[in-house]
Amino acid sequence: MNTINCKSTFTLLLTDYVKLNKNWNYKNVTSVFCRILYIDDGEGKLICNLEEYILEPGFMYLIPSFTTCSYICDHYLSHHYICLLEEFQLGALFSSNRKVFKLPAGETDIASIKRIVKLNPGRGLHTSNNPKVYEVDKVLTDYYHLNNVMPLSAYMETCGLLLQLVARFLQSPLFLNTEVSHIDSKIANAIFFMQNHLSDPISVSMLAKEANYHSDHFSRLFLKNTGVRPLDYLKSKRVERSQFLLATTNMTFYEIANQLGFESQAYFSRVFKSITGFTPGQYKKSISGKLVI
Repeated sequence: MNTINCKSTFTLLLTDYVKLNKNWNYKNVTSVFCRILYIDDGEGKLICNLEEYILEPGFMYLIPSFTTCSYICDHYLSHHYICLLEEFQLGALFSSNRKVFKLPAGETDIASIKRIVKLNPGRGLHTSNNPKVYEVDKVLTDYYHLNNVMPLSAYMETCGLLLQLVARFLQSPLFLNTEVSHIDSKIANAIFFMQNHLSDPISVSMLAKEANYHSDHFSRLFLKNTGVRPLDYLKSKRVERSQFLLATTNMTFYEIANQLGFESQAYFSRVFKSITGFTPGQYKKSISGKLVI
C-alpha cells in the first residue's frame, strides 16, 4: 500500500463568487498560494507550461502554489474562487506536479465551495477586478489575519471543507500517476527538521548523524526518496519560503537572507536566481500587483 507523508494544513485567504469579462487577462502569474476555481457559466482559459486548459461550466480546477499560469477570458466567465495557503512540514503536496488539475464538480463539491463562501463573507476583492491596484503583501496578510478573528466554529468548518476539496484532487489520475510512495521514516524526519530549521546551519553530516547513517548512504537514500540531494532540497525550500516572504512582507533582501540561513545576501541572490530564473528584486517586481482572482 502506498502512503503519503502529509503534514500540510490549508488556511483560507480569499473566497468569493465573481463574474468576469475580457479584462480578466493576465500573463505569467506565479502565486504563493493554491487556487481552486469552480466554473458555473461562460468560458475562460488557463495556459500553464505551454498547455492550454479550457475553463468550462460544471468543472472545478486546482492550481498549486508557485505554478505559473496565464489567465484569459475572451467574453465572460462566472466562477467561485478559493485562494488558500498551504503550510507544510514535509513538503507541499503538489511540489513535484505543478500543473492544472481539472475534475467534474459533484453536488457535494459545489455545496462545499458555496458553504466556504457563506462562512467567510467579505473575503473577496471588491474594489476592482484589475490586480494592479492591489499591494500584494497587504492583501495577503490582511486576509490571512482574518482567520484569527472569525468564530472558531466557522474557522474549523472552513478548514475541514478545504481539506475535503483538496482530497478530491488527490484522487485525480494526474496526481495518482505521479511516483508517490512511502518515504523512509528517517528521511521524513530529516525533511521535517529542515522545514522547521530553515534559518539554522544544516549539513549533510549533521542530518546523517541524526539518522545514524553514513553521509554517503544518507545522501543516496534521500535522493532515492525525494529525487534530489539533501542540500538541493534545503535550498529549494529556503527559496520557496523566501518567495512567500517577498510576496507577503516588506522585509529587505538582507533580512530574508539572514532569516533563511543564507551566508550572505549575494549568495541568497545567486541561489534564488538559479532556482527561479529571477533575482529577488526582479521577482518582487514581477509579483507586485499580480493577485488574480
